[in-house]
Amino acid sequence: MNENRFSGVRACVFDAYGTLFNVHSAVARHQARLGGLADGVSALWRTKQLEYTWLRTMMGRYVDFWQVTGDALDFALETHRYEDPDLRRDLMEAYLALDCYPEVPEVLQALREKGLKLAILSNGSSDMLKAAVESAGLSELLDASLSVDVLQCYKPMPAVYQMACDHLGVAAEEISFQSSNAWDAAGAATFGMRVAWINRFKQRPERLPGRPAAELESLSELPALMDD
Repeated sequence: MNENRFSGVRACVFDAYGTLFNVHSAVARHQARLGGLADGVSALWRTKQLEYTWLRTMMGRYVDFWQVTGDALDFALETHRYEDPDLRRDLMEAYLALDCYPEVPEVLQALREKGLKLAILSNGSSDMLKAAVESAGLSELLDASLSVDVLQCYKPMPAVYQMACDHLGVAAEEISFQSSNAWDAAGAATFGMRVAWINRFKQRPERLPGRPAAELESLSELPALMDD
């Protein structure tokens, strides 16, 4: 792997859901209540959540990620013919306190010690991001948590990636962007950021414009890439 691909990086920007936070941990906490439906509900919930962000952006009908997340959960539960208002409430509350991946705090600390600016750039609403970051104890390790709320459109719209540049005061090529979502990695790479695709689940590359500068199995490999 060519470390020089990240030479000159001044900021590390992270997608939140799937990259820092395990999106399937909400259902995992209530797996006993869902029984054999748990994996299917969790997978469909995530799929529809992403689809709704793209579709609403194309339709020009923005609502925040909290509503999108609730709508996607309703679709998943109805598809699996599972109706329990108490469980629905508990799953939504669990989404505000998702587990962060175990390597995350140590990685952020290591990057911070290198003098890099650190931020989240997420589809999540401001309130959702605040709750997740505080629950995971990451508040002191991040310079900013940037939400698409201010733009009222979702990734991979170029304006979202531009927001990170504007807020941090750095050029796109001075940002290392990390995402576990291949489509998001492609969006950021197309915009001009240096991208580390965190391919936790050994997925195949998307057939989209924009290639990541590195493909990692976890965030634990990232600090070494920031060394000149």
